[in-house]
Amino acid sequence: MIISSDLEISEAVLMRAKKIKCIVFDVDGVMTDGSLGIGDDGQEFKNFNSLDGLGMKLLKASGVQLAIITGRTSNVVKTRAESTGVMHFYQGVEDKLEAFHDLISKMHLQADEMAFMGDDVVDAPAMMRCGLAITVPSGHRLIKPHAHYMTTAPAGRGAVREACELIMQAQGTLEAQLAPFFK
Repeated sequence: MIISSDLEISEAVLMRAKKIKCIVFDVDGVMTDGSLGIGDDGQEFKNFNSLDGLGMKLLKASGVQLAIITGRTSNVVKTRAESTGVMHFYQGVEDKLEAFHDLISKMHLQADEMAFMGDDVVDAPAMMRCGLAITVPSGHRLIKPHAHYMTTAPAGRGAVREACELIMQAQGTLEAQLAPFFK
């Protein structure tokens, strides 16, 4: 089976993606469309995309670690992290760069072995220091110049899956991860 991508990915981005050992995701505006649903009881609701979830699981199965660094605190995000195999989870973070450096230290990785997927200025410090910075079409105008790659899929609607497949494509693992589904 030959898996081809209809995405136009530059050679420079593929070279960066080839080195990635861990990808860090922001949540609101990346894993979701950025909307925040809050009920009368204060309970927060978020919608996640099943395409993204499978992409995360496939990427993890290929050997790339998953992490979340988010400014908000939410049980629903913790549940999502657990269900997709995220082993490194930071929430309620005010300084994402500090959390990013903590993660690098704990994992014994270099910054160029990390990808960071964010959409707003709070993500910029980590995105400017990682090996592969990814954003979404709805990302803030000030963040886009700092991204090496912008997904074609929108936030919360396949953008995470696209980023995961990009990394697997660059590392030569995409076909093996998808093969079981096409027997």
